[in-house]
Amino acid sequence: MSPQSAPAKTVEIRSVKIGGGNPIALIAGPCVIESEAHALETACQLKQIADDAGVPFIYKSSYDKANRTSLTSYRGPGLVEGLRILKKVKQELNVPILSDVHKEEEIDLAAEVLDVLQIPAFLCRQTDLVVKAAKTGLPVNIKKGQFLAPWDMKNVVQKVADSGNQKILLTERGFMFGYNNMVVDMRSLVLMRELGCPVVYDATHSLQLPGGQGTSSGGQRELVPYLTRGAVAVGCDALFMEVHSDPDNAPSDGPNMLKMADLPKLLQQVKELDQIRLKVEGAAP
Repeated sequence: MSPQSAPAKTVEIRSVKIGGGNPIALIAGPCVIESEAHALETACQLKQIADDAGVPFIYKSSYDKANRTSLTSYRGPGLVEGLRILKKVKQELNVPILSDVHKEEEIDLAAEVLDVLQIPAFLCRQTDLVVKAAKTGLPVNIKKGQFLAPWDMKNVVQKVADSGNQKILLTERGFMFGYNNMVVDMRSLVLMRELGCPVVYDATHSLQLPGGQGTSSGGQRELVPYLTRGAVAVGCDALFMEVHSDPDNAPSDGPNMLKMADLPKLLQQVKELDQIRLKVEGAAP
């Protein structure tokens, strides 16, 4: 495999265009829905920050975090209530919405509200789940499993494409490197683009320490800006970030979530680096 310039394919998510040489987009929100008020407040803040930076924005939050370290970990409000809250965010703020689906039975209801269906990393090889998500016709964001090489995602892409859906995003979120440790191989951002799909860099899960606190996962949120700048410089079409105003007290993934207050400065840096990336890729043969 040899490096190529940005893929010709553009995936359109309402007014947001990802890939195809378009400026970088932001997919951001808290790990899990905490309440209707919190979701609306957070989405409003994120939209304003993204608008100020001139970065296209998609709101994300999970209605159910099915993959938890402990049985007692907070999972969210559940499918019906969670989708109701996400629908309200979508209607009141006029932003595209992304959330993850864990079971085939969720997909029909989720597809009535969501603009992007996300396949979690641990489920990226679950054929029936991937195929049913693809057949909704909605864009599908597939996170590369922590156990897969970037080139192995070609089979996942083929499942979606063979199901009649070309609206595919691929997300890099790190590879398991020893116990309780995630490491990002930046080559993945280049190699997965060769599959013809826009590539997303997950800037916060890439710094998760799965199960690292015994009954919950740890993380290294202080490193988020560094790896984010590196990924944008290497080349990615969108950033995925879990962001919270008070991550130390968040019910899920607090150790690796970015503080809301740190996002404006980082987005300005991201935009400057992305403009250089677009010039370089535009000049590529």
